[in-house]
Amino acid sequence: MTYKLSQILKELNIDFHGNDIDIDGIHTLSEATSSQLSFFTDSKYISELSSTHAAAVFIDEKYAKLLPASTIALVTDEAYLKLALASKFFAHKITTKGTPPNVGEGCDIDKLVHFGDNVTLGNNVTVMSGCYIGDNVKIASHTLLFPNVTLYHDTKLGERCIIHAGTVIGCDGYGFAHTKQGEHVKIYQNGNVLIEDDVEIGANCTVDRAVFGTTYIRKGSKLDNLIQIGHNCDIGEHTLLAAQVGLAGSTIMDRNVVMGGQSASAGHLHIGAFSVIAGKGGVTKSLEGGKTYAGFPAIEHRTWLKMQAKIAGLLKRKK
Repeated sequence: MTYKLSQILKELNIDFHGNDIDIDGIHTLSEATSSQLSFFTDSKYISELSSTHAAAVFIDEKYAKLLPASTIALVTDEAYLKLALASKFFAHKITTKGTPPNVGEGCDIDKLVHFGDNVTLGNNVTVMSGCYIGDNVKIASHTLLFPNVTLYHDTKLGERCIIHAGTVIGCDGYGFAHTKQGEHVKIYQNGNVLIEDDVEIGANCTVDRAVFGTTYIRKGSKLDNLIQIGHNCDIGEHTLLAAQVGLAGSTIMDRNVVMGGQSASAGHLHIGAFSVIAGKGGVTKSLEGGKTYAGFPAIEHRTWLKMQAKIAGLLKRKK
């Protein structure tokens, strides 16, 4: 989908003077191409303004001069809201119609499976009753979907994956901009989900699609039941997540992270390789790899144990 910049800005009530270029999407400052829009709302990304390749950027007037000469400044004091409104232009068109998939050899597909358009299945894929496979989905060979799995449009599954019953992959992330009057405006989630080879996901999990770009679950990772993965997360190779783990958007994990039951992370954090988060641990800041953490906020496990012993001692003395 391509739109003239003037067409988009007319809907957004932004004045426009300059070349009326074609726009085919939205991305971050660092990833946007010369045919995409971007936005600037957080000063921690100020260093990316001068190097962005975006065609145009929603930006406050005081920062507009920091953009390259090749990038059009779309001056507004509501950059995030304008991003949300613009995202609707590039949303996937939802339809109930579908066409037969391109199916490899040896597949076993229940008759009560619904396919969208342009679905591709590798060899020896098994899809059980009640599954929905959306537009442009690709499923590699030897992958198994148990009943009532839902794969939203543009989802990619690797080889030898197992997805258990009731899991939803590629649903919208929880993203809204807010008006000055306190109304909530949907940011259309126009990215996708990529699940690499040898991943197993338990029953009734949800993996949100990216706002733009991709939500990743890297090869060899194993997810228990009832897990929530937020948009734009990147789950490193061979990670283990126990039941009821919840990851807020843009959590980045290196390989072989282990998270115990009901542990969680705030968004936009980095968890280093071979970290262990004990059950009910709450990650509120980025964590160094190779260590074990516990508590809320999560701290090193030994420190947490000493703190608990101190508290217990204080309570005993009060008695």
